[in-house]
Amino acid sequence: MMRKTSVILLSAATGAALTLFVTQPRAVFMGSSARAATADTYRQLNLFGDVFERVRSDYVEKPDDTKLVESAISGMLTGLDPHSSYMDAKSFRDMQVQTRGEFGGLGIEVTMEDGLIKVVSPIDDTPASRAGIMANDIITNLDDEAVQGLTLNQAVEKMRGPVNTKIKLKIVRKGQDNPIDVTLVRDNIRVRSVRARVEADDIAYIRITTFNEQTTEGLKKEIANLSGQIGDKLKGYIIDLRNNPGGLLEEAVTVSDAFLEKGEIVSTRGRNAEETQRRTAHAGDLTKGKPIIVLVNGGSASASEIVAGALQDHKRATIVGTRSFGKGSVQTIIPLGSGNGALRLTTARYYTPSGKSIQAKGIVPDIEVLQDVPEELKSRTDTKGEASLRGHLKNDGDEKTGSQSYVPPDAKDDKALKLADDLLHGIKNSASAAPTPGNDSKAVPADKPKAAN
Repeated sequence: MMRKTSVILLSAATGAALTLFVTQPRAVFMGSSARAATADTYRQLNLFGDVFERVRSDYVEKPDDTKLVESAISGMLTGLDPHSSYMDAKSFRDMQVQTRGEFGGLGIEVTMEDGLIKVVSPIDDTPASRAGIMANDIITNLDDEAVQGLTLNQAVEKMRGPVNTKIKLKIVRKGQDNPIDVTLVRDNIRVRSVRARVEADDIAYIRITTFNEQTTEGLKKEIANLSGQIGDKLKGYIIDLRNNPGGLLEEAVTVSDAFLEKGEIVSTRGRNAEETQRRTAHAGDLTKGKPIIVLVNGGSASASEIVAGALQDHKRATIVGTRSFGKGSVQTIIPLGSGNGALRLTTARYYTPSGKSIQAKGIVPDIEVLQDVPEELKSRTDTKGEASLRGHLKNDGDEKTGSQSYVPPDAKDDKALKLADDLLHGIKNSASAAPTPGNDSKAVPADKPKAAN
């Protein structure tokens, strides 16, 4: 039987799916040693069956058979490496929504603050923005049910739903004496994975927050908009990949291709030599050869590292910031049939154009810049790299872990952004911008989790 699979890149906590391909069943020819190994495997499976039956019959409370099997599968996969796992049907659906970057919803980015659902910002031209919902609004009720006590994911799930269905929100707004009731009709929402602005009148700043199915399209749109806005005085581009946890392999390839005329972008190598794949660039640099600065930090993982690694190896961009996360593996999504969820299985390592694996090492920036971290944040948990994850795939040589991932909320305090501006304006060059000594400084977590709905 042929099975459809999807290839993805994952950070420590984020998953995403890619384009489908078909794998053929492999012919197996077993010698005596292989038959012995198979027999031993079947003995182990018999042991599993014995334990399963003993739990079903003797556990103090009657267990759910489905949960027992799912837990056994999950344990088998999580024992392989930090990125292999089992997804039940709901988790699989959620992952598909995340990677499509498109769903039925309201168009609000929200976060959890003190147990309440707070609006980060409405997305332009969505039901939320048209209804006048504002940043910092507090959502207290959804269809007359209090949101107090819900998790962020539970609240987001309630706000999402089929297009053209209604939902009523009760909102508390600073400066308003009474709560505001508003009824919204869900629409098709596209997550903005690319945001852009004009920096210092003559620099195109582009922030990529994740790699979903909308990313390359959004990047092309912003490059066209910014180059048209700035015109002939355009000095260059800043591509901000800081705290971008990754996503689709295909989008990492096409985003890299947007800045390259030719050459290899990435290669993926599985257990067998015949599974090696190489992805190369096509002619057509959308930025027309303008200088590029790429910003990375300890939260830049997976697909972000593919883009940074490709542009660094081809000397197409100067990489500025702190060492990236170091996730150099590829996951394949294997659907298990209707209602059975899917496997997320690590199937390959990826390599930059120079043949370098960044697994458990990360991308080392050309120019290291450490941010000034506020005193009240310095005691928080450090950002951990791939090398700190239990069971991670090993790499040759010294592994590196832990790198600063703090990004100042105010651009005027952002030392990496300021250096990027100076480099593009010619105030400094790569040689004169000496790296800050040491790369093992204390780091702080990225911004609070946000979700769009």
